Amino acid sequence: MQQVQLTFAPIVKRVAPAVVNVYARSIVQTQVNPLFNDPIFRQFFGSSPEMQRRVQQSLGSGVIVRSDGLILTNNHVVAGGQDIVVALSDKREFKAKVLLADSRTDLAVLKIDTHGERLPSIEFGDSDRVQVGDIVLAIGDPFGVGQTVTMGIVSALARTEGGAGDYQFFIQTDAAINPGNSGGALITTDGRLAGINTAIYSRTGEYAGIGFAIPANLARRVVEGVEGNGRVALAWVGAEGQPVTTDIAQSLGLPRPQGVLLHGVYPEGPLARAGLRQGDVVLSVDGADVNDMQSLNYRVATRKPGDVVKMRVIANRAAREVNVTLAVPPENPPRDVKTVGGRNPLTGARIENLSPAVATDLSLDLMAKGVVIVDVSEGTPSGEYGFQPGDIVKAVNGVAVTRVDQLEHVLAAANGHWDLVVDRGGQRLTLSVSG
Repeated sequence: MQQVQLTFAPIVKRVAPAVVNVYARSIVQTQVNPLFNDPIFRQFFGSSPEMQRRVQQSLGSGVIVRSDGLILTNNHVVAGGQDIVVALSDKREFKAKVLLADSRTDLAVLKIDTHGERLPSIEFGDSDRVQVGDIVLAIGDPFGVGQTVTMGIVSALARTEGGAGDYQFFIQTDAAINPGNSGGALITTDGRLAGINTAIYSRTGEYAGIGFAIPANLARRVVEGVEGNGRVALAWVGAEGQPVTTDIAQSLGLPRPQGVLLHGVYPEGPLARAGLRQGDVVLSVDGADVNDMQSLNYRVATRKPGDVVKMRVIANRAAREVNVTLAVPPENPPRDVKTVGGRNPLTGARIENLSPAVATDLSLDLMAKGVVIVDVSEGTPSGEYGFQPGDIVKAVNGVAVTRVDQLEHVLAAANGHWDLVVDRGGQRLTLSVSG
């Protein structure tokens, strides 16, 4: 060949119409006087009645994954938005409905009413086939300047640091990604969806050569949740673990640091039923190496509950393979969601029983027990005393608390004085209130 011309124009022409802009508008209230954010100031002067309403807008991108108007984007693009608008590449705009928003994966699924019109869509690729060095295209709307296509390579795989979701397992690329690209498409050279562009590594907030995309195989599971019961039922192994360090590898007789050391195995969970216990090491899932808890969670989450996976493990210092039947985290005890009433320090807090399902949803310790706070209302005692979502109430007036009804009982029986013990991110906090 005397001349070689390299162009991605045919691919871009085919897939670019399936990448959209997503605008999310929300109304937030802020204190007119910032001094009222100080709890000591409020104690002496009361709560400020002066609240200022402000419109807050976010801009991102999305990918049409089904021609009837089903769109995949990032959860952080639409989180809190009351008015969400999707703009197609031909400038038409549609109001969008959020069908599913999953903070664990940082993915959300939107739907627009196309009145029967079939829209261009992008087919999911197999992200497990993506390799370091593959050429990829990033398509989105950076800075709101309009649809932009950038090119780069896959610079790393299995990155488990640097993202917003609990299932941190990213494709890393050096294709230019900037604010506004979130939720856009990472495309392979055959025009398939490799991932959803999600985050960048930068000290300035702008492109610095490292971007992260959520793999398409996990994104596909989220879309399947919409097509099923409207909720993402991610598979679960029922364990917590840590990377195997050099010291741990030496103590176990491993030739090098590899795998996930289990430091907690939930009774009757999938790994426990497969015969694994604390101190065992998981090396791989269906032939794919795992070296931290995020990668183990990811490999499991791309399968469906009920699937059987083959894990290579080290148990009793011997390597072997086990079959593990995946499941969903159990709601045991049942959630029993309530808002605390009466007159006590937790009044206005929304609480529920802590179970493996709730712990997974809220990224809490799998083995934790107690009653967890899932929401706190401003202007209520729970908000004034600084309680936060994710706080676990462990005891009141020396009585250990494990269920919602029990917490309500001890709060009501306190006779005007409450000594509370709360777990916040593994730290023990105490609060003593009389009144």
